[in-house]
Amino acid sequence: MREILTLQIGQCGNQIGVEFWENILQEHGINKDGMYVGNDPMLIERANVYFNEARGARYVPRVVSIDLEPGVLDTIRGGPLGALFRPEGMLCANSGAGNNWAKGFYTEGAELLDRVLDVMRHEVEACDLLSGFQVCHSIGGGTGSGMGSLMMQKIREEYPDRMLSTFTVMPSAAVSDTVVEPYNSVLTLHHLLENSDMTFCLDNEALSNICMDVLKIKSPVHTDLNKLVAKVMSGVTTSLRFPGQLNADLRKLAVNMVPFPRLHFLMSGLAPLTSAAAANYRQVSVPDMCQQLYGAQNMLVNCDPRHGRYMTCAVMFRGKVSVKECEDTVLGYADKHTSSFVEWIPNSTQIAVCDVPPVGMDIGATFLGNNTAIQEVFERIVSQFSQIFRRKAFMHWFTDEGMDEMEFSEAESNIHDLVNEYRQYQEAAVDDGMMYEDDAEGVYDHQDDYDDQGAAAIMNHE
Repeated sequence: MREILTLQIGQCGNQIGVEFWENILQEHGINKDGMYVGNDPMLIERANVYFNEARGARYVPRVVSIDLEPGVLDTIRGGPLGALFRPEGMLCANSGAGNNWAKGFYTEGAELLDRVLDVMRHEVEACDLLSGFQVCHSIGGGTGSGMGSLMMQKIREEYPDRMLSTFTVMPSAAVSDTVVEPYNSVLTLHHLLENSDMTFCLDNEALSNICMDVLKIKSPVHTDLNKLVAKVMSGVTTSLRFPGQLNADLRKLAVNMVPFPRLHFLMSGLAPLTSAAAANYRQVSVPDMCQQLYGAQNMLVNCDPRHGRYMTCAVMFRGKVSVKECEDTVLGYADKHTSSFVEWIPNSTQIAVCDVPPVGMDIGATFLGNNTAIQEVFERIVSQFSQIFRRKAFMHWFTDEGMDEMEFSEAESNIHDLVNEYRQYQEAAVDDGMMYEDDAEGVYDHQDDYDDQGAAAIMNHE
């Protein structure tokens, strides 16, 4: 019941995906060959959210891994989890997207598309009740951005009523991997705006800072960063997979988190985060976690929530915690920091509590926030885009693949509109007087209409 199909697209998406599956295996007590080795029936009861059960009680991840070059998928096949994944679910081309969005969307990606859709349909048809799709990708390269946009568009066409959530790695402010990153990012954001239901924004700079400053890892590698992302991914779906006192699934989460369809870009956080050396010297409590969850240095995307206001939040607690204590702590925080929340959405925090703690911990929590400060990320990307686009630099690489210049202009104006919408709602206030006056006028207008209609009917009758 309520299965989720995972799509891993491009190098970044597949590397995050491997860490995610390692984490999920530990949480459900499944070994690296897909066999259940746990001793608690609660762990395996709802494993079918992420796994199909194959012959001989073997659990196989419900995932489609896609890349336009074979290197990363070959590494996964030869790695410790190589025997876990279904071979038909790993699809790659040979030429690569070359950091070019247009190659991923129009040429190389389009050639691979039919094979991918066939495998996806096969997975979806095997489900009892598909809850939705989760997509892992980055938007700075070619495959994750271009092929990712194409896949989201096709999912929207074929499965319009299913949830589509994406874990999207944004470009960092400090380090840029490629020169054409702003082009790829803006073109992908344009598609994310139209097709995604929820987008969990992440970036490598914020993840690196957490690893160095909070976890005290001196020189973090991508594996360390991906472990943090994997914990957020499993935290979001925890109440689908384990019994709890207050449940939240993907659709409940979206209904509570997204006040307007375009404003679905969420920041995420984790608690407790402590260095391995300090972990033995502290007892983690719910108020401790709450303080850490809302802290600016704890967000997995590089923007400061204090520069904006929360429209909505969700906090998923895990482990043996008191629901009342969780509610009191979270609502107490909201009361103390009223200026951090928009006043026109009262009770804007959703709370979920799940009985099963994260691996190796007694209690844990995942935080999601829809904060207007996320506009900083979009402003930064679109300003870089405008600087290159004004000179039409690097355009020929995209137009040679069949793109039109108008697509760039449309995407740019769409992101500018998004930033303006965030600003508008950040500054909006509850203006009670105006609202009631308008309502009253509406009532009287309708009454006049009825009177006019009645008078006309009497005259006709006469």
